[in-house]
Amino acid sequence: MKSSASRRTGFVCDDSYFDHRTDEGLGPWVAPGPAFETPEGKKRIRDLVVASGLVAELVTVPPSPLSRDDTLRFHTVAYLDSIERMSAGEGGDAGEVTWFGPGSYEIALLSAGGTYAAVRAVVDGEVDNAYALVRPPGHHAERDLGRGYCMLANIALAILKARAELGVGRVAVVDWDVHHGNGTEQAFYDDPETLTISLHQDRLYPRDTGFVEHQGEGPGRMANVNLPLPAGSSRGAYLDAFDRVVEPLVRRFRPELIVVACGFDAGSLDPLGRMMLSAGDFGELTRRVRVLAEELCGGRLVLSHEGGYSELHVPFCGTRVLEELSGASTGIDDPFAWVEDHGGQELQPHQAAAVQAVVDAHRIG
Repeated sequence: MKSSASRRTGFVCDDSYFDHRTDEGLGPWVAPGPAFETPEGKKRIRDLVVASGLVAELVTVPPSPLSRDDTLRFHTVAYLDSIERMSAGEGGDAGEVTWFGPGSYEIALLSAGGTYAAVRAVVDGEVDNAYALVRPPGHHAERDLGRGYCMLANIALAILKARAELGVGRVAVVDWDVHHGNGTEQAFYDDPETLTISLHQDRLYPRDTGFVEHQGEGPGRMANVNLPLPAGSSRGAYLDAFDRVVEPLVRRFRPELIVVACGFDAGSLDPLGRMMLSAGDFGELTRRVRVLAEELCGGRLVLSHEGGYSELHVPFCGTRVLEELSGASTGIDDPFAWVEDHGGQELQPHQAAAVQAVVDAHRIG
């Protein structure tokens, strides 16, 4: 491809991310099978970025592992000791659906460090925006509990380190992973300097979090925003959510940096979600947050990879997002673009009602 990038986009990836094991047992009645969260989807994003020539349009940002002190800004000593001990042996479960193998603690430190490396590169002006293709993911990891394949809270730890070492102030986090960003919410629930907005499938995972009435507490009251969308939501619902909730609240907050928890499991082909987005839709969501960042905070925007479990679909979603961030074009047609012709793409009345509930709860407009 010809050089066509109009923006400097950082790209974080490391081969060790693909060494993280998530072997999953299904009980004594069923033979063990692979976990949904495997290296393949992320490898295939990286491989398509390379094969398409898009990698030449990106700025490589190398990750470094976070230190013990970095992780203690959020996680407890007991939790870190536990997963470090299991990692030094045969592996184990960090808490809830978070299986891992030998050496995964060190990989998790590098994953969180990759998200921070992307933040640092953007804040320091080395790049205009950045994508951290990290693994294991992080937005479900709580203070003392791994959940949903997440061992360490990548985004939360990156923001806390940037506050401590780079002087970063107000940060807006937009999470469009199909599952609720409960760990990020916990990290900043009483923090007025961090706006957290999670768009997720209603009561998918975790089922006990992510409700509209969970709005933060103390000085962070109203700075936590949950927008649970009905199963089956597609382009119309997500764009309505951006029009009526995400964009006005981020503008009202006026952040210095925007960070996106970028999961592709709201895609039509994903086995762990029941939403209907296409690769092009993820590109449009990315365009919208990029425009917001350019309007409000000098373009400072970081996307950190979270979920996405269709090994066939996610490479095209990831490439489309990177094209939108950088302004480059690979010329590659999405072979799954037909999902955009599925019925129900337009905003439905029950979806509009779900968005309206958040508009009312947060007094928008």
